[in-house]
Amino acid sequence: MTAELIDGKAIAQAIRDEIKAEVDQRVAQGLPRPGLGVLLVGDNVASAAYVRMKTRACAEAGFHSEQIDLDSSVSQDDVIQEIRRFNADPAIHGILVQLPLPGHMDVQVVLDNVTPEKDVDGLHPVNVGMTSSGRGGFWPCTPLGVRELLLRSGVQTAGASAVVLGRSDLVGRPMALLLMRRAEGGDATVTVCHSRSRDLVERCRQADILVAAIGRGEFVTANMVKPGAVVIDVGINRLDDPAAAKGYRLVGDVDFEAVRQVASRITPVPGGVGPMTIAMLLSNTLDSARLHDRKAAPA
Repeated sequence: MTAELIDGKAIAQAIRDEIKAEVDQRVAQGLPRPGLGVLLVGDNVASAAYVRMKTRACAEAGFHSEQIDLDSSVSQDDVIQEIRRFNADPAIHGILVQLPLPGHMDVQVVLDNVTPEKDVDGLHPVNVGMTSSGRGGFWPCTPLGVRELLLRSGVQTAGASAVVLGRSDLVGRPMALLLMRRAEGGDATVTVCHSRSRDLVERCRQADILVAAIGRGEFVTANMVKPGAVVIDVGINRLDDPAAAKGYRLVGDVDFEAVRQVASRITPVPGGVGPMTIAMLLSNTLDSARLHDRKAAPA
């Protein structure tokens, strides 16, 4: 058996095309373009690259976007002041604080200053509470993207046994909640595993759907995967490789070549979950713009 590839790049492009069509319709109706405000602190090369991709995606979708670049020595109060400016700007519907932040800042304090209605990363405690209780709110973009991959690939989640490897606030926990909730793309029986889990191999081998988000390169090996399982690889890790042109190669949390011989479907790295994260950022920002429309409409 050789697993079928789940093409995240193609699925993400389809979603972005759908979003652009709706934005074009909004503009034709005289409604404002969805607006994304991005805050980049410091000179982290990877962060700057991610922000460029997100800004380019906004332009292609017809969004309004603004970016604020701050030096790594900036004070936490100054960062919060810029966030509050975005909060007050009616042209901005979503706010992205690119992580990581410099070490002298309290990340949660900074993120908590993003108003929940513009927290399109889904990290504000209000949104965490809203989503986990089934009362709306914004989900984090990466697990939301995994859900879309499963839905658009025709993977049946209802009644399936799902294992999520990883328990982070950004991916693992919300991913488990999405898979178990009573909704499309949910109704699975979910087990969350992590570094302290016992009998990890056997637990993973019970999964019809295995989502790897543990942050360790090629951690998931073929003997951990049930034959015919669907494997979603969220990880992206840099492994030293003298034979590679750059001296390293990018790999996921899954030993792709070995697991591909066991699974029925699998996401590649890159080209799997990564493009979906940006597509879901656009989707959440568009949802925020729709919410703004409803609030602005006359009673």
